[in-house]
Amino acid sequence: MSAGRGPAWLFVPGDRPDRFAKAVASGADQVICDLEDAVLPAAKEPARDHVVGWLSTGGSAWVRVNPAGSSWHRDDVLGLAHCAGLQGVVVPKVESATDLEAVREVLTVPVAPLIESAAGVERVSAIVTADRVERLLLGTVDLAADLGCDEESDVVTHARCRLLLASRAAGRAAPVDGVTRALRDPGAVFADARRARREGFAGKLAIHPLQVEPIRSAFAPTPDEVAWAQGVIASAGGAAHGAVATSGLMVDAPVVERARRILAVAAAGTAAHETAEDEN
Repeated sequence: MSAGRGPAWLFVPGDRPDRFAKAVASGADQVICDLEDAVLPAAKEPARDHVVGWLSTGGSAWVRVNPAGSSWHRDDVLGLAHCAGLQGVVVPKVESATDLEAVREVLTVPVAPLIESAAGVERVSAIVTADRVERLLLGTVDLAADLGCDEESDVVTHARCRLLLASRAAGRAAPVDGVTRALRDPGAVFADARRARREGFAGKLAIHPLQVEPIRSAFAPTPDEVAWAQGVIASAGGAAHGAVATSGLMVDAPVVERARRILAVAAAGTAAHETAEDEN
């Protein structure tokens, strides 16, 4: 299962096939064709047909199916069974590992449960260890609504910590943070994404192409961080002992590992930028 998928995960409505290619061209690291919240009940079946058709004729993306227990869930899963371009499945409103059963029975792609309720948070350790779960996604808006609190509440912060700790303990990829509802405020998106990165999230969900660049920028190491990481690696490489001092601070194996991760992310970002320039 791939841990390095990049930070910007962009939803695109499943009933808007005219936007699929635009979403791919937006610079998003992952595109999620949405059959759930973005699609009205009357458009569920046509949306499924659009997504299945696109993924069967050269398109490539994740798909958010409708929740387990809904009248559309099973048909969504069965419809995706032979889509060559299906990268993974997002299952919304997951509250137990049993909510993933239909997906795991029919499909072989990675699964990303979306945790959006107190019940999901309470059972997160069992959910994240289920077969084929690659990582968790956090639905902050729905979670806050379920709890009857603000999205910045300490209770939501506690839930964020629960997802981070459960993912790490299970050896899964770090989770992806929820959306920022401000569609045209790149500063707000950047600030939220910076917070998510500091806390240990691997990325952030986006609901508009304009949110992609602020998310990617927020998750990219700063020049100061790269310089620090290079200094740590240089100091550790010439050390005769397990721990050394750099700028008056102790540097041991965990610090070196963090420095290596920063440099790896920076290198991956540079490579992606060069690839995009070559394609243009």
